Amino acid sequence: MIEQSRLIIFRTIAASLLTGCILAASGCGHSDPARTVAASTLPRAAVVQVRRTSLSNTFLVAGQFLPYQEVELHAKVAGYIKKINVDIGDHVRTGQVLAVLEIPELTAQLQAAAAQVRHSQEEIVHAQNEVSRAESDQQAVHAASQRLAQAAQARPGLIAQQELDDAAAKDNSGAAQVDAAKSALAAARQQLEVSQADEQHYAALSEYSKITAPFDGVVTWRYADTGSLIQAGTSNVASMPVVKLSQSSLLRLRIPVPESLAADIRDGQTADIRVQATSEHFSGKVIRFTDSLDPSTRTMQVEIDVPNADYKLATGMYADVTLRTQNDPNALTLPLQAVSRDEDKATVLLIDAQNMVQRRQIETGIEGSDRIQITSGLNEGDKVIVGNLGAYTPGERVDPQLSAMADEKYVPEGNQ
Repeated sequence: MIEQSRLIIFRTIAASLLTGCILAASGCGHSDPARTVAASTLPRAAVVQVRRTSLSNTFLVAGQFLPYQEVELHAKVAGYIKKINVDIGDHVRTGQVLAVLEIPELTAQLQAAAAQVRHSQEEIVHAQNEVSRAESDQQAVHAASQRLAQAAQARPGLIAQQELDDAAAKDNSGAAQVDAAKSALAAARQQLEVSQADEQHYAALSEYSKITAPFDGVVTWRYADTGSLIQAGTSNVASMPVVKLSQSSLLRLRIPVPESLAADIRDGQTADIRVQATSEHFSGKVIRFTDSLDPSTRTMQVEIDVPNADYKLATGMYADVTLRTQNDPNALTLPLQAVSRDEDKATVLLIDAQNMVQRRQIETGIEGSDRIQITSGLNEGDKVIVGNLGAYTPGERVDPQLSAMADEKYVPEGNQ
């Protein structure tokens, strides 16, 4: 009995000790949930890091394709269309005859000028003969005058003075006739030059009876038919052109750039071009710009040369042009949702090492479609709150959570 009583007491004591240990263990673990509950009371904040990436400022504008060159061809002289060799849509080459004019008056004038040239040539031959005759006559009278003078000198009084004076006068007259004949010859030669100039003038006008293509292109309009009377393009009367010619193998894509971006336009800037009518997508470069604004639209005209050897693009078509005006391949950037703007100031909510919220003023640069460049105020790797910025107060402690959604478009430099 005594041993049995001792066994019962031992079991009772052991059970009491086990119960005490269980209660002690329960009391020791009670502080961890309290701490967990305290941590969960901090407001969560979606944050992103300041990172470096390529950033450019682009804008989209509609542009129109125009011919590289376009001209309405007029006739230099008035006449009737004798033959027209082209119609709209025809492709022509430089120097190709497009139309021929019939000009009867000009033909007669050219023939008259040619006849005048021949007449002047005959006048020169006649004048040359007159010079030869005058020189021969002058040589004869001069020789006679010299012989009389020598005889009178050898035997004074043999020849009357009157006879000597007549011989000298004839000698002088012969010399004058030679000079006159030479002057007539010079005048005839000058008249020949005038006649030849007239002939060249009418010959040149005659060449204008052929209307030729000044460059390779396409006939986009035809204004006249065979038999049409065409007025001279140099006359005061409004003249009708014969055809319109456009150079379409190379097109000008002209786009209006707004005043706010005009100062950023440079030769060689890359442009992304989409043509909805043909579903084409290609790139181009700025070739030229006016460097002045249109007062009525406050825009600057910018042109991009687009090759069109297959003539797939037509003049007058529109294209959507995305033009890069600024570019930095290694810009320090943030998502646009992380930046708050107040008048001319830009600020962010920075998370410091103690997870405290700080308002930080920053300077910004290039603004892209989803990110903005930070030029001062932040360093690479800094964490800032993104989205719902009004829900946080400077000095508040938060539970920062890296936002994958706000940073999903970030591509590191090495993977671009």
